[in-house]
Amino acid sequence: MLDDNDGFKHTPTSEKLDFKTKLAYGVGTLGQSMTGNIGVIFMLLFFTNVAGIPAGLAGSILMIGKIWDAINDPMVGWLTDNTKSRRWGRRLPWLLYGAIPFAISRFLLWVVPQFSANQSSNIWLLFWYYVVIGVISEALFTVVNLPYAAMTPELTQDYDERTNLNSFRFTFSISGDILSLVLAIIIFSQIADPQQQYLVLAGICSLVAVISLYLCVYGTRDRILSFEKERNQQEEPEKIPLLEQLTTIWTNKPFLFVISIFLCSWLGANVTASILPYFIIYCMGLQNSDVPLVMIVVQVTALFMLFVWSHLSKKIGKKMVYLLGVSLWIIATGGLFFVQPQQIWLMYIIAMIAGVGLSTAYLIPASMIPDVIDLDELQTGQRREGIYYGFMVLLQKFGLAFGLFLVGNVLQALGFNPSVAGQISTQPDSALLAIRIVVSPVTIFFLSLGLILNYFYPLTRDIHTEIMLKLKERRQEIG
Repeated sequence: MLDDNDGFKHTPTSEKLDFKTKLAYGVGTLGQSMTGNIGVIFMLLFFTNVAGIPAGLAGSILMIGKIWDAINDPMVGWLTDNTKSRRWGRRLPWLLYGAIPFAISRFLLWVVPQFSANQSSNIWLLFWYYVVIGVISEALFTVVNLPYAAMTPELTQDYDERTNLNSFRFTFSISGDILSLVLAIIIFSQIADPQQQYLVLAGICSLVAVISLYLCVYGTRDRILSFEKERNQQEEPEKIPLLEQLTTIWTNKPFLFVISIFLCSWLGANVTASILPYFIIYCMGLQNSDVPLVMIVVQVTALFMLFVWSHLSKKIGKKMVYLLGVSLWIIATGGLFFVQPQQIWLMYIIAMIAGVGLSTAYLIPASMIPDVIDLDELQTGQRREGIYYGFMVLLQKFGLAFGLFLVGNVLQALGFNPSVAGQISTQPDSALLAIRIVVSPVTIFFLSLGLILNYFYPLTRDIHTEIMLKLKERRQEIG
């Protein structure tokens, strides 16, 4: 396949990817991010202030689904590793056939059925409705997101090129976050009914999810199939049973560091994102329509800094970039605890500083995991992207669910009053203090753990180069 004017033939072992492939891969996450972002930012608020579910009960909804996800994510990863399709390869069929069901399930999360005239009974029926739809939605998210993420090490095996590819991915990811917030501002200003606001927003985001996944499939297909062709030409190693695979990946020490760093980053991000709407409305005295604007400031800054951090990582390394970025994020989060209602301008400055750090939480752990997979191939002879990313997606969802669970139960324990039909209720001082504690000290705790783990992460650029040289020698011997 000739992609460039100079006739250079791209193969899976090429160091550089053409712009079209990077663009197609990046766009695949656009709709996923839009549907996910409105869930992270508005879902808990939607449950408490629109559906009328108590905060603790609302925060528990997604946690219940994690029991299934503990089985679901690694299982789907293993299935994608063993999928065989001459036309679409191992990963792409999951995106192709899972896109529409995923979008429908995400939309249904924002429906508020009226099951009973009795308010107490209706709350519990709503609880179980959201539990069931949430479990289905998370499973379908795995179906599209896990194979999508597992494509990264298959598209390129170059250490720095993977960081660059992930910068494309997270450019579209953050752009999706921003676009969903812009849509929220427009929709909230044009539609008065809170239920209708979220339905329209969810419908648009779900439609974009389908379109962006299809564009990704068709734009990356040639490169993915080229990788599959080369992989199939090599002598296939003996298959490792699923149970043994689930056990052996925990002997990969760098993997343990990466997933721990990833979990701490996502816990910090998701706890902040889920509590920040409450901080803006109740601690700063602003309106529901102001929430997307503050979030846009964070995300636009993070989007811009992706390119800066990606460039810096080639000069100073991934570990140093993560250290610098998360340190700034911690400083910003600490300052947020002391901001008062008359200091709106300071809140926006802090939001920008937090965005600078947030971008490293997107970029660095995601660019570390392909290097860990290369080490695993050297040790086992297997390419097991699916099962590794299965655990990454599991932790991503656990971070979101635990963040909502933590926020919801802390709020309820300290007296937060839920609302109905979009009304903003008055909160006691204990609930306002709880919001400040979660938005600052709790978030700092998770981010600090991530920094400690990052310091001890063992895979440097030099070590990865040595791994790739050994893999190249093995492949030449086999070939």
